[in-house]
Amino acid sequence: MQTNFQKRDRYGMYARGNGGPGPALMGADTLLGNDVCNREGEALGDIKELMIDMASGRVAYAVLSFGGVFGLGEKLFAVPWSALSLDTVNQRFTLGVPKSLLRDAPGFDKGHWPDMADPSWERVLHAFYGVSVPGG
Repeated sequence: MQTNFQKRDRYGMYARGNGGPGPALMGADTLLGNDVCNREGEALGDIKELMIDMASGRVAYAVLSFGGVFGLGEKLFAVPWSALSLDTVNQRFTLGVPKSLLRDAPGFDKGHWPDMADPSWERVLHAFYGVSVPGG
């Protein structure tokens, strides 16, 4: 089942198609559950959570779910927000990594979240996805 921001729009933000806040400004709840694909169109998972840097107010990471069935055996990935791009034509996000690479990406399960405020974890993660650390 494809999930996208327009289907999750409970408040009519995107109803007019040419007005409203999107795509430059979007509601956080409408982004949860959105599909993420790579540039080849392969499904990489969907957005489970957005992690907000409380000091800056910016979205730091999107937490993606990959694999598993009904939440069992799924792997979670924190992806730097800057590594994602919104594909308004296909109503999904694009992450520029091959599916095979994501299998080896730094991930975690829902019972063992990493310390996302750890600067060394942040550097390793940003390097993996080929994006710079904000302010760094």
